[in-house]
Amino acid sequence: MKKITLYIVLFISSYGFGQELNLPVFTQYLADNDFIISPTYAGVGDNLRIRANGLTQWVGIKNAPDNQALYVDFRIADQSGVGVSLYNDKNGNTRQKGVKFSFAHHIILDYKSKQYLSFGLSYNINSFRIDIENFEGTEEMPIVDPNIRDDRSISNNNFDVGILYRLKMFFLSFNVNNILDKKIDAFTGIEPSKLLNFQTYAGYVIKSKSMRNTEIEPSIFYQRYNSDGRSSTDINLKYRKYNGDGDYYWVGASYRFLNDQALKPLNIGPMVGIKKNEFYFAYSYQATMNDLSGFNSGTHAITIGIDFLQGVSDCPCTQGTSWRRYREAGVNDK
Repeated sequence: MKKITLYIVLFISSYGFGQELNLPVFTQYLADNDFIISPTYAGVGDNLRIRANGLTQWVGIKNAPDNQALYVDFRIADQSGVGVSLYNDKNGNTRQKGVKFSFAHHIILDYKSKQYLSFGLSYNINSFRIDIENFEGTEEMPIVDPNIRDDRSISNNNFDVGILYRLKMFFLSFNVNNILDKKIDAFTGIEPSKLLNFQTYAGYVIKSKSMRNTEIEPSIFYQRYNSDGRSSTDINLKYRKYNGDGDYYWVGASYRFLNDQALKPLNIGPMVGIKKNEFYFAYSYQATMNDLSGFNSGTHAITIGIDFLQGVSDCPCTQGTSWRRYREAGVNDK
């Protein structure tokens, strides 16, 4: 039992160091919020879009990761968009808060074949802190080292860049996050300085021929950390059903695995969402399939959103991949 407990503590601690400036990406992006993954999606769509996410990981384990985030993006011209992301993240005795400012520009590669290309850039400001006031003594060291004092905090700036290619109902994005090395504070000898990571997100929206106003959207998300080569893959599937007023509901599932353990599940779980008028709600659950599964009830995420200030752009390059948007714009997608 002691070995298992030690394993859990070490796992959470190592995750905390790797998580800094790399907030956990579970299935929040599938809640009609691609902007979570890439700044290239800023301004894609017909609304000012607001999404608030709350994520609690490994429910049942004390001091497990917990995250809240707010995402806003909107179009500022026919072919450009901006966005901002705010987040607050807790993991054991580590805390980080930050903000990202994003800009995207969208161009038409070929109007007839509906090929579009988008470029995105984000500037990130992050504050990382260790809660030393929560440190407690152990059997081996009942008194906390008096040399441990101050907030043990540090701030960093960084950049993300991305590119998005769309062809009719197909989309493919590639992103490079945390381009700059992080400055190191002397309070720890194991803090990583290289936080560069790569993300690829691709999918296809299929219009059902047998069921009216229905879409099926398979997608895949790949993430790799450059410092140690860790990587994971999500395989996702969504079913979306519209009504005559433009409202819709969707259900889906996500399957995540580590790429050095191909097709052995790390997390797996269902998702559901609904959009009514301007309001949006989604819930996702992921069951943990590794050795921690016996100590927690999984990861829960809730998304609440609102879309308003609707206005269709004159440029099709800012329309989303949803079949309904193509239909309303009078574009033949055959």
